Amino acid sequence: MSSTSMGATALVLALLLTGCGAAASSGPAATATTIKDPQGHPVAMPQQPKAALGFYTTDVDILMTLGIPLAKSQPIRGDSGFTTFPDYFPTAPLKDVEPFANYPEYNYEQVLRAEPDFILNGLGYDDKVHPRLGQIAPTYTVDAFDGKNWETHFERTARDLGRTDRYTAWKDAYTKQAAEARTGIAEAGNSGLTVATFGYWEGNGSIACYAGVACKAFDDLGLKRSPLSDDDKLTFSPEQLGRLRDIDAVWVSVGVGEQGKKELTTMLDTLGQSPAWRALPFVKGKRIFTYNMEMAYGSPSGQQAFLEQVRKDLTANPRLGG
Repeated sequence: MSSTSMGATALVLALLLTGCGAAASSGPAATATTIKDPQGHPVAMPQQPKAALGFYTTDVDILMTLGIPLAKSQPIRGDSGFTTFPDYFPTAPLKDVEPFANYPEYNYEQVLRAEPDFILNGLGYDDKVHPRLGQIAPTYTVDAFDGKNWETHFERTARDLGRTDRYTAWKDAYTKQAAEARTGIAEAGNSGLTVATFGYWEGNGSIACYAGVACKAFDDLGLKRSPLSDDDKLTFSPEQLGRLRDIDAVWVSVGVGEQGKKELTTMLDTLGQSPAWRALPFVKGKRIFTYNMEMAYGSPSGQQAFLEQVRKDLTANPRLGG
């Protein structure tokens, strides 16, 4: 980077940190098309972005699936043991792309240094983010964590960005994958299982399907989903865990590496103190499976990876309900 561009970078960064100032560029490129994102912001969308940035990990995955070239560095989580991109992400689009931590703390300086020409921001629930990102590059913002199924947002994003064909191609591939996995699970004698995800925070358990990933996969695989999973506000104290006695198998989200293992061990040790937990069939039968926590937040590769995780677990362990 030249000394002139370094000076411009420093100026824009100073403006970002104070939350004011003009946009990083003098104006949209001549080939840009103005669209509106789901939050109503006008976005001067480049017709052919060459260096896009996803503000959260799921945004990076969506950009890759839509065939949009990535900027030289991209965000990842900065907690739960994550030091690089999720292991289920495609590797080719990430060749020579450097990760940087951008959650739970935002790193606007690194976003600026990535020199993006377009930003996809799924953290629309934080209204302070869009104005700052808009000073760096045209930014399409959506609240991808508003409780709706993640695919609803993905489909609209693809449509708004003129990439519906890419969404359709992903959908077709996923549908084929689900059909093949469903056959394998049936052959293993596990298609009649009642299943759920399970999480435990602040002294309460939950089996709700965050962002819809797990519930979609269970449904597409022909498994029986616990009806309790439809209520995303329903929680269970240790004494109430007996309500889960009809569930045959559960999947628990975990972080990665040693930190993820430690978090899982701590959770299971805490739950093990509850007689109601110890009496559950999936606990007694050791039918507790795990999956990478990033899958739960909803993205194309994450949806496919969760489906594959369930397929592997249920074909490697035949007739779990027997």
